[in-house]
Amino acid sequence: MDDELRNTRDDRSPAPVVVGVDDTTHAREAVGWGAVEAARLGAPLRLVAASGLVGEHLPGRTGRDRRLHEVLAAARAAAVEAGAAAVTTAVRSGYPAEVLADESRTARLVVVGDRGASRFEGALAGSVAVSLLGRAECPVVVVRGRPLGTTRAPAGLPVVVGLDGTPAADAALEVALELAAARGADLVVLHCAEQPVGGPAVDRLVAARAAGRGVLVRVVSGAGHPDDLLLAEARRAQLVVVGSRGRGDLAGLLLGSVSAALVHGADCPVVVVGPRARRPVPAG
Repeated sequence: MDDELRNTRDDRSPAPVVVGVDDTTHAREAVGWGAVEAARLGAPLRLVAASGLVGEHLPGRTGRDRRLHEVLAAARAAAVEAGAAAVTTAVRSGYPAEVLADESRTARLVVVGDRGASRFEGALAGSVAVSLLGRAECPVVVVRGRPLGTTRAPAGLPVVVGLDGTPAADAALEVALELAAARGADLVVLHCAEQPVGGPAVDRLVAARAAGRGVLVRVVSGAGHPDDLLLAEARRAQLVVVGSRGRGDLAGLLLGSVSAALVHGADCPVVVVGPRARRPVPAG
């Protein structure tokens, strides 16, 4: 059951940043990242835990739900300390990918850690994040890479987006521009298409999309496999944004091996814009 009796946001309310919560360090990192992002965007923060199978009669259900509420209370306290102003929590029946896909219908972003717990049926495992990517109706952020509080702070580092000329990558470019603008960060556009690499047409497209955003954009063209190129850029980025054609896995620019490389190996959070994802809803 929800602490907040389900998400009652209407069209006049700011869309929340939704974070999937369990009792792992990775989920706590996701909560911290989501809290900072919600404060940056002026959006409310919604912390959601999935309790697994429906049925109050199931063995251990009461104790599991009680523990999830305790985990959410601790997450809420940490989120407020990190700067989130409006925080709500919910325990929802169902498995994480299903619950978070439903939450994505009214969310600005859905944020998950890149690993999960073994104690809860609602654990957020890497496979859950991948399953969510093709189903979410908003961008999904997989928080990974350098821990929060590291001496290598993300301030001053750019946002990176992969561009290959597909509609999926085009949608990712729009999201990357909005996220870079919110941060006051530069945007590095990595052009990964087949020959010809780069060129005036790509530069003109990016410049037209960036007009009026207040974002300094740099187009980088490189030869090599997309995962190698994006992983290299991720070492010098605060976010990497990629497009997806769906089917529960990353496609288009990101083939199977590339999806695994980024979602499980990038040195910074990865933002995936799936086939059902709309542009982020303005927070104001």
